[in-house]
Amino acid sequence: MLNIIGKPTSINVRKVLWTCVELGLPFAREDWTENHAPLNPNRMVPVLVDAGFVLWESNTICRYLCARENADALLPRDVRARAGVEQWMDWQATELNNAWRYAFMALVRKSPAHTDPALIAASVAAWNRHVGILDAHLAATGAYAAGEHFTLADIVIGLSLNRWSLTPMDRPDFPHLSAYLVRLAERPGYRTWCANGVP
Repeated sequence: MLNIIGKPTSINVRKVLWTCVELGLPFAREDWTENHAPLNPNRMVPVLVDAGFVLWESNTICRYLCARENADALLPRDVRARAGVEQWMDWQATELNNAWRYAFMALVRKSPAHTDPALIAASVAAWNRHVGILDAHLAATGAYAAGEHFTLADIVIGLSLNRWSLTPMDRPDFPHLSAYLVRLAERPGYRTWCANGVP
């Protein structure tokens, strides 16, 4: 059985948990302790242990699980279709997540190291701008991040959007995004591991 290490409130752990639901994979989960430190030199979660095989980095774990299960619907084998999915996964990890980091730490985590009003405002503006990019893209696809079908990109993006929607800040009205979230809400994994009240 798969063992997933990391607390279920972590956005990155929840990517893996939601992916397991989509794939119908049984798993065990345990919180990180110092005993797990040898498994990841970064001392971060999630960590996946699959019959002795150890893997870290949430998006990589999700890709691995899809490849392991030959889940072409979530991560296509066709090189161009797959690149489209991975493009939006990488955008989530490198662009979207970096935009919200300061604002989230300030407004949700109440971090004493993140109290500069100008930096908070800049982070909120950047976060909204990136979500606006996604809204415009969804207007073009009419459905999901990588096209007309639900893929792994929607899992990682869905969790970031859940965080955006639950952070106490001003947000523009993005109609295509609102419709997208309704589509995501039809999926049990989204309801269990994403839209469950945890930002």
